[in-house]
Amino acid sequence: MLNRIIIMGRLVRDPELRTTQSGIPVTSFTLAVDRDFKSRDSGEKSTDFIDVVAWRQTAEFVCKYFTKGRMAVAEGRLQIREWKDRDGNNRRTAEVVADNVYFGDSRRDAEGGGSYSAPPAYGSAPAYGGGYAQPSHEPSGFAEIDDQDGDLPF
Repeated sequence: MLNRIIIMGRLVRDPELRTTQSGIPVTSFTLAVDRDFKSRDSGEKSTDFIDVVAWRQTAEFVCKYFTKGRMAVAEGRLQIREWKDRDGNNRRTAEVVADNVYFGDSRRDAEGGGSYSAPPAYGSAPAYGGGYAQPSHEPSGFAEIDDQDGDLPF
């Protein structure tokens, strides 16, 4: 089975960092995601407001670097959560549980000027960026090919 989702939108409000009773950081925020097509009636694009939940280091990263209006890309899984409201009625909520959150714009775009080099995305991917392996100087089990071997066998 596959449950993977990537959404890009603007934060509706500043995220707030909370912690569970066991001390795990968590934040929830909403992204305003524009649809790619225009309505036949009004000729304008519709917007979906999608709830996102981030845990641990990803939550801390979001709360440290993102503010209302910033463009964000959230990558994770879609989760349907069932709960009861105050009146005892059963309710269902769909939300994205984010594994990674990336900048969708530069700070210059968000603030209207200046120079900025964004830190990498934070989540399950390594902090040194985008899921690529960091170079290591430890033996990897591979040996360099000596150029003086002569002819290659292929």
